[in-house]
Amino acid sequence: MWATTPVERIGLDRVLMTDGPVGVRDPEARDSSAMLPAPSALSATWDVVLARRVGALFAAEARRHDVDMVLAPQVNLQRTPVGGRHFECYSEDPHLTAEIAVALVVAAQQRGVGMCVKHYVANDSETDRTRYLARVDERTLREAYLAPFERLVRAGAWSVMGAYSGIDGGGATAPALEHRPLLTGVLKDEWGFDGLVVSDWVATGSVAAAVRGGLDLQMPGPDGPWGDGLLAAVHADVVAESELDDKVRRLLRLAHRVGRLRLPDDGTTAGTRVDTPRTAEDSSALLRELVARSTVVLKDDAGLVPFAAAPLRVALLGAHAVEPFFQGGGSSFVVPDRLSYPADALRETLLAGSVVDVVAGSRVLRNPPELDLTRCTDPVTGEPGLRVELLDADGRVRRARTRTSWDGWAHDVGPHDVTLRLRARVRLDEPGTHELGVGTVGVHRVTVDGRLVSAGDVVAREDVILASGHNHPIAATTLVEGAVEGAVEGVLLEADLQVVHPVGYDRFVRGLLVHRLPGPSADDELAVAAAAASAADVAVVVVGTTHEVESEGFDRTGLALPGNQDELVRRVLAANPRTVVVVNAGAPVVLPWYDDAPAVLWGWLPGQEAGTALADVLTGATEPSGRLPWTLPAREADVPVPHAVPADGVVDYAEGLDVGYRAWERPGAPAPAAPFGHGLGWTTWEYEGATLTGAPEGARQDVELRVTVRNTGPRPGREVVQVYVEPGAEVAAADPARPVRWLGGFAVADAAPGETVTATVRVPARALETWDVAAGAWTTPPGAYRLRAGRSVRDLRLDVELVRRTEI
Repeated sequence: MWATTPVERIGLDRVLMTDGPVGVRDPEARDSSAMLPAPSALSATWDVVLARRVGALFAAEARRHDVDMVLAPQVNLQRTPVGGRHFECYSEDPHLTAEIAVALVVAAQQRGVGMCVKHYVANDSETDRTRYLARVDERTLREAYLAPFERLVRAGAWSVMGAYSGIDGGGATAPALEHRPLLTGVLKDEWGFDGLVVSDWVATGSVAAAVRGGLDLQMPGPDGPWGDGLLAAVHADVVAESELDDKVRRLLRLAHRVGRLRLPDDGTTAGTRVDTPRTAEDSSALLRELVARSTVVLKDDAGLVPFAAAPLRVALLGAHAVEPFFQGGGSSFVVPDRLSYPADALRETLLAGSVVDVVAGSRVLRNPPELDLTRCTDPVTGEPGLRVELLDADGRVRRARTRTSWDGWAHDVGPHDVTLRLRARVRLDEPGTHELGVGTVGVHRVTVDGRLVSAGDVVAREDVILASGHNHPIAATTLVEGAVEGAVEGVLLEADLQVVHPVGYDRFVRGLLVHRLPGPSADDELAVAAAAASAADVAVVVVGTTHEVESEGFDRTGLALPGNQDELVRRVLAANPRTVVVVNAGAPVVLPWYDDAPAVLWGWLPGQEAGTALADVLTGATEPSGRLPWTLPAREADVPVPHAVPADGVVDYAEGLDVGYRAWERPGAPAPAAPFGHGLGWTTWEYEGATLTGAPEGARQDVELRVTVRNTGPRPGREVVQVYVEPGAEVAAADPARPVRWLGGFAVADAAPGETVTATVRVPARALETWDVAAGAWTTPPGAYRLRAGRSVRDLRLDVELVRRTEI
């Protein structure tokens, strides 16, 4: 599943890989891991030094789990806000994506841990991701979607993962793993990539076409077309043995780099394996700082953040305040070393005499809570718990036992197990209406007291894993009245569930048991939250998305907050004007109450330090110095690329170069709620001057803009100085497809109150270049350009002219 095959006779050990972007998951599923915030949060710091520290953490975590290569980072662009893996990507901008990713990858690989950059290329949505064809013109591919990969290859990335989807562009139409012009022509030949091209898991669909396309390693194995099929193709002279030589060299080179190739002369290990001891406390401290720094102050009209230095009564409200959405769904999931909750952290950090009242108030999940097995009795033995039986193809019970715990999964299934049967008598002691049911995938039959709740006859295979449907199944439920006289034994819940045998993956059964108790209505819960807000000095409402919304395997169907969270915010704002709204989401959501809220913070999918970092931000321990790495829309109808649904199997990148904020900057485009690069921090800044250095007349030379800024506020602060490139009138007229402006560079500057500092922003020569399709080369259109420095793409305060002469 996760390792290459060792070859002892040549000193080749196995190379062990694992997911993923939010941590280094233990591939043996035996140990926990440091859970990072979503990658978008790291990008929101705009801090390459912090990204290097995170790269070092990846290396330390890999060593902790004996992992040689981490399947990260994901550098696909956030083309549409509904993309299911939007939270796993860095930005809608290729330059910001590349700067953060390069810092992370280089730091990890310097410590001997390989990073596998994914998903090559134009794999920016999840709907039909194993089948759709991304149609992208060559110039857009080069200037936008290939750009982060090129930067990482030239920085020395050791591995690249090919995507599931296909590509119509770059000189051919083919699945990504068979696209020779892009995999071999661009990646290996033009860019000089000497690393390993790895398939996404179960993505390989051919033998000869993938061999010649440029794929080096099919994962996982030995199932799949490159098992017996590759050997057979060589024997049949369909694939020449010589065609595999380069692939073998690349695999050996990776093993050498990660220290898994023992030299034949003395048996010593090659490569650079740097042990980086790190305790859980070290990881927590770094992640706590990272999450707090990544938090974006979208607005703070009343100066509520940080809180006043006095004892306070705080109303902490919202389902996400009780149970934050720590990490998105899908293959990046890790079991965390620890979880920090907002209420606990606030009680620890607020001044003595403070009170924190916690009220959920909102309902956000479609599924009811999980069934409490202490309510259950095995209907056969009468023992407390759940009866679990494994049946063969003839319906005979092969194994049975009573379980007192159940996490919704069964992995201890064999090749002859076909059905898993769950049976329990569930006590419904409380009077009123109970909701009871099961969420699953594949063939199933669920009944309550013999009454059919759900049935299905579609066999689940590996496609359910690729669509991530097994991770978050929506339960089929029924309503049952509780505490009915004469029914003291409760109701009989029975479920026959398919044992899934996916090619390339481990066998499993998914059976999510759910039960909602009678209780207050949704309106009653909102009223309780509003009352708590009214009685508080300050209200903090935490709203956000859920694992049912943001996950690998499917795209979002809209940008609204799930459940009744918008109504919760409205009622709290009416009850207390001193309200801070914290958005716990990885990707943009529409906030219809945004103009009415005095303070709004974007808190991302924060990982294990959710509570401590939020407390640090609210109490003033760490400045929330994040800046948006994408655009926050005011209305769903305004989004330039509103969906990711293929039409006749094709996702057409018709917007061309205007990905993300570039489309919002076109004349006549609607104003977003918050633009790309926006973030207030907790102080104010004045931009005093800018000086251009380098060789402004020279073609293909980087330049530097030295920007002087002054902290005009009462607190020490961190500013992200952003520099955007605009073509002059003549340059723009000659190339109407070119964006209005685009990010050229950025730098972080720290200053004490009243202090003036200078930030040096490097603008690479590539920022001015375009791809000439006819010539197959980069060119710099001659003429004048403006370098504009400021606080966001829409808050530009200084201008410097840059002139490029005609290239020779």
